[in-house]
Amino acid sequence: MPSPLLCASEICKTFSGVVALYHAYFDLQPGEVHALVGENGAGKSTLIKVITGAVEADAGTLEIKGRVVHDNHPSLAKSLGVAAIYQQPSLFPDLSVAENIALALEMGSAWRRVNWNSRVERARALLDRAGASIDPRRLVATLSMPEQQIVEIAKAIGVDASVLIMDEPTASLTELEVERLFRVIAAFRSQGSGVVYISHRLEEVFTIADRITVLRDGVTIGTRRASEVTREELIHMMAGRELSAVYPKREVPIGEVAIDVRRVSNHAAGLRDISLQMRRGEILGLAGLVGSGRTELAETIFGLRSADSGEILVHGKTVRITSPAQAIQSGIGYVPEDRRQHGLVMEMPITSNVSLASLGAVSTRGWIDRNAERDLATNYIGRLRIKTESPETTAGTLSGGNQQKVALARWLATNPTILILDEPTQGVDVGSKQEIHQLMIDLAERGLAILMISSELPEILGMSDRIAVMYNGSIRATLSRQEATAQKILALALGHAGDA
Repeated sequence: MPSPLLCASEICKTFSGVVALYHAYFDLQPGEVHALVGENGAGKSTLIKVITGAVEADAGTLEIKGRVVHDNHPSLAKSLGVAAIYQQPSLFPDLSVAENIALALEMGSAWRRVNWNSRVERARALLDRAGASIDPRRLVATLSMPEQQIVEIAKAIGVDASVLIMDEPTASLTELEVERLFRVIAAFRSQGSGVVYISHRLEEVFTIADRITVLRDGVTIGTRRASEVTREELIHMMAGRELSAVYPKREVPIGEVAIDVRRVSNHAAGLRDISLQMRRGEILGLAGLVGSGRTELAETIFGLRSADSGEILVHGKTVRITSPAQAIQSGIGYVPEDRRQHGLVMEMPITSNVSLASLGAVSTRGWIDRNAERDLATNYIGRLRIKTESPETTAGTLSGGNQQKVALARWLATNPTILILDEPTQGVDVGSKQEIHQLMIDLAERGLAILMISSELPEILGMSDRIAVMYNGSIRATLSRQEATAQKILALALGHAGDA
């Protein structure tokens, strides 16, 4: 067996008395994709920071290409062939692709003469090796997310990276873009380099990885060949839970119709003749491919977009919703897909985020009562089991799962009867996913009508009472829980008949 490209053993790291890693180990072989998985807070990010030199381990041994590395730092790790690509590429949007690649490769005086033709041709050659035909003269701002990631890979190839770390690389990609990225990874590993692949999407992990290492509470639980472990076993290693706990669906009494959307169209949003009903106590799953109109429908119901025709009835009464304020007055809450951009104000504390949609409840004569605001936040921190040191903790410092709970708390504070959840568990770990699913069941049991938009078929099938499938701006069909299958949903989402 060849010598490993990377070997981290007995790694320990503590932050302010909190153990982040405890005798953790991980290795990477040439030509291998080795997945690193675990819940948020399991220690994945800390281990990666130790490898890239962003933080120094308290104890343990790090070897890169057979060299024991002491006092690691980013420049040293880079010189040894370690490169990292994060969910948000670190590129300069107002510079060209060639200029961004040059910044990673070129050294020397700022006063030297630049050979622009050579710079462009070198970038073109590296992009070809990365499997992309991107014009090196294009501005990065004009590139799609997968194209930006390929530029990052081209940079890694240019510095002769032998260890490529990819942290949640597909979080914002479509299925076709994921397939393209996987082809690029295959080309990279064919050169003898290795890839450390971090993702919460277990289906992708099984597709791309040769081996899988699980971290839990800072400890390496084990390493398995991807072909020799099941999804259920992996989840149990990650969280100590069985798969059934991730989708804890239980029967809840279904009540009267809470919202009735009748033949709603929004031409600017691409919606055509949408009709659906949601009942109290029901979780209605909304499935469909990216671009099918799911989010646009949610935004129209919530008043972020205006319908051209049709009507919406809430508890039997016709309502006109042209703004979020009117939606809130009608008892509708909306947790958007992008929690970082639209769901939360990351620079604000939990207290302010929770009260933001219900300021009237914590205000007197236009002045916010900080004690009332803190009491409100403390109540939801307890109810939703939000892990935080204080209600004053800044939202941006929380884990993904806890951020999602804070976003949910904001809308629960408005006492809604109808709740729209757009990708409620996207980018969160298995444990947080299970907790959010349990919260959804509890809310349904209290009589809320829930519209759950999700791109994950297991989530749609595991949590929904009924499933509406969108295609090209319209609802193709609505299936009962009993008749829904992954094949039927995919066929409908692709515009085919639902009896596949």
